[in-house]
Amino acid sequence: MYFFVILCSICIVKDPKTHFFMLNSLVYNRLYRWYESNRRDLPWRETDDPYHIWLSEIILQQTRVAQGLDYYMRFIARWPCIEDLAAADEAEVLREWQGLGYYSRARNLHKAAQQIVANGRWKKDDGQCGFPQTFEEIRTLPGIGDYTAGAIASFAYNQPYPAMDGNVYRVVARLLDIDEAFDTTAGKKLFHKQIEELLDRENPRLFNSAIMEFGALQCTPVLGDNCETCPLQTNCAAYAHGTAELLPVRKPRPKVRDRWFTYHIYTDGEHTLIQRREEKDIWYHLYEFPCVEEQTDDSYPFTHVLSHQKLHARFIIHKVQKMPEIPGTIVIRWEDLNDYALSRLTLRALDTLRRKA
Repeated sequence: MYFFVILCSICIVKDPKTHFFMLNSLVYNRLYRWYESNRRDLPWRETDDPYHIWLSEIILQQTRVAQGLDYYMRFIARWPCIEDLAAADEAEVLREWQGLGYYSRARNLHKAAQQIVANGRWKKDDGQCGFPQTFEEIRTLPGIGDYTAGAIASFAYNQPYPAMDGNVYRVVARLLDIDEAFDTTAGKKLFHKQIEELLDRENPRLFNSAIMEFGALQCTPVLGDNCETCPLQTNCAAYAHGTAELLPVRKPRPKVRDRWFTYHIYTDGEHTLIQRREEKDIWYHLYEFPCVEEQTDDSYPFTHVLSHQKLHARFIIHKVQKMPEIPGTIVIRWEDLNDYALSRLTLRALDTLRRKA
């Protein structure tokens, strides 16, 4: 049974510039009742361990829950506490992250773990490693922005900070009928101000969990019949104005850049050549077969789409008696290839080539 804060009555006011919405006990009640009936059972919701919560938040950036759950469970099993993660080699962390993409998340996760362990002021009384306990300290960690810091502060410590992910932006945009692009500087400032006003400061952990889940399951990008079953329908300005399907608004996407890669797979039947990608570009510190980036008139059968790039690739197999000497490469056994972190594009290509072999 939840206890709800008694606030003033609902008020939705629209003027030419701004929509004001005062979230009261009735709306909290509806949101929390919906959450109690519809929430998914997820392991990071059953703990207030900041390490576990932080790990889940990093994994779930740009990643669906269904995919991220398996990675979360593997990370926790392999590195149960933050000292274990800090002691790991970066290559191990990247290998465990393989397939999730956006590998800077994994590199920053590892750096942050090392920074936390090295920082004596976060030690617990029993000598064990502690985690930063304030928004400001959490925000200093590599790879942590305002959203992730707010999420950790609220979920781990029940501190009154909003957790603004894409789902929350969508819910707030529709509740208040905001047509400002949420991914601009001005838009982020506006949305942050509104969610600060909506936040249940008596129950920030519950509020953030509920509104994020509400956006994931009820107030979805494609609404269908969801509006008709929505418990917040009578409080939603976008529903009243018929604009829900148009929100939230994004800024225009940048033009996608095309790139062409030719990978050379050398093999003597037992060994192959790989190299670590050192350029601070896509797949930094991941391994790949020797590669040349250039566009030719040849066919590139593999494509891989990133946020701002479309990659075209081909893989040429060279059967050799002796491995060529190519600077920057190492010779490994084929059976050891799984020990190295590879890009999703390379993994897809290998699966295809193996099926054709």
